[in-house]
Amino acid sequence: MKEVSIAELQAKAIELRKTAITMIYGAQSGHPGGSLSAADIITALYFKEMNIDPQNPKWEDRDRFVLSKGHVAPIQYAALALRGFVPYESVYKLRQYGSPFQGHPDMKKCPGIDISTGSLGQGLSCAAGMALAGKRDEKDYRVFAMVGDGECQEGQIWEAVQTAVKYRLDNLIVFVDNNRLQIDGFCDEVMPLQDIEKKFEVFGFETKRINGHSMAEIVETLDKATKTKNGKPKCIVADTIKGKGVSYMENICSWHGAAPNEKEYEQALEELAGGLRS
Repeated sequence: MKEVSIAELQAKAIELRKTAITMIYGAQSGHPGGSLSAADIITALYFKEMNIDPQNPKWEDRDRFVLSKGHVAPIQYAALALRGFVPYESVYKLRQYGSPFQGHPDMKKCPGIDISTGSLGQGLSCAAGMALAGKRDEKDYRVFAMVGDGECQEGQIWEAVQTAVKYRLDNLIVFVDNNRLQIDGFCDEVMPLQDIEKKFEVFGFETKRINGHSMAEIVETLDKATKTKNGKPKCIVADTIKGKGVSYMENICSWHGAAPNEKEYEQALEELAGGLRS
């Protein structure tokens, strides 16, 4: 874990949010709501926790990250650009032909992407496979994965969960971006998820529920989770707000996959520049 202050991480999270919104506005396409809800966790991983090297993105001993909810790629792209995996100018080419920043993460086009994702429910299986390979190869790297709460309606998520428990993958840490919304509305109205934390626990994960916008809580929880080697994979259920940081996007389903117009974009940048609201 790198020596970075909470204040520095909070400032970086705002920078990531502004970059992601700029990408989506420029492309007039993308998914702002989930990108903004995931921003604080992505920041903690890329700028403090993960052992990675922008100059050697395929380094064999690096930590891995799987964005299973691949449609929120803009926030991961923002982190990769700001960490130096790709030139920052790439952020102005989201979803353009030849760009490393496709609509969903593409490991063949973008340095720093460990696995191509986008088909919901499948990324966690890939993460479990990476963690299992690390165990069998006697490697020390960790595998971090992010899934959406709506994505947890997919059966393959729970097949991957069972696999992780069977093979005692305590090098796997799963974040659930629990923002309560999906493309068609509130998750509990589309397909009730019940208690996600309890479900992971009953399957055999070690679980923790946190405020996904408290940087201090994210960092503290990550520190404990990565140090615990008890044969159990870890699940951190992060309660978040879809569209966090932009008032007109917060908790609004229609901002799942829509781009702001010029006026909305300027307002978003102004609000983000003023810092995240409590």
